[in-house]
Amino acid sequence: MTTTSSSNRAFPDGISNRNLSGDRGFARHASPLSILLLGALLLAGLAGVAGGDSSPIVARNFGVASVSIDTPHTLRNGEFFETRIRIRANSDLTDATLAITPDLWHDMTINTTLPEPAEQTFDHGMLRWSYGPMKAGDSLTIKIDGQINPPLFAGTHGAFMVYDGTRKLGALPLSIRVFP
Repeated sequence: MTTTSSSNRAFPDGISNRNLSGDRGFARHASPLSILLLGALLLAGLAGVAGGDSSPIVARNFGVASVSIDTPHTLRNGEFFETRIRIRANSDLTDATLAITPDLWHDMTINTTLPEPAEQTFDHGMLRWSYGPMKAGDSLTIKIDGQINPPLFAGTHGAFMVYDGTRKLGALPLSIRVFP
């Protein structure tokens, strides 16, 4: 039986005895810069820099009614989102109406609105959803499901307004950042 020493072995192109030795120092390991960059990206993702984090609820009391809006403030293109609007009547309302500026939903697709309003109109440059009378202490929760369309980049802004019939009770401005 013949033995061949490792120095006489035929190696494939690009491989030599040097590759067999375990003493190559730092060049054998990943660069610390790549690990730091990966760590920074992971931390940014966990911090919600590019969306996906929980957004604070925007709420206002307008005396006659109070309103709260729970919606993401940072989204990405193509992402589905959910908005919940809660209107609470502090006194009787003859016709609880939610109005939305169309700029807020520019390049968005609204898939579902629950409950459906009794009447939908476009009046004075706003989408208006009428939900009818509300007694003091009653609350109405409106759920809106939508999706960001690809052309929307950087973000959008507008406002949700609450009316009692034609009387404006107040407005809640809203801005949404959109990342690719």
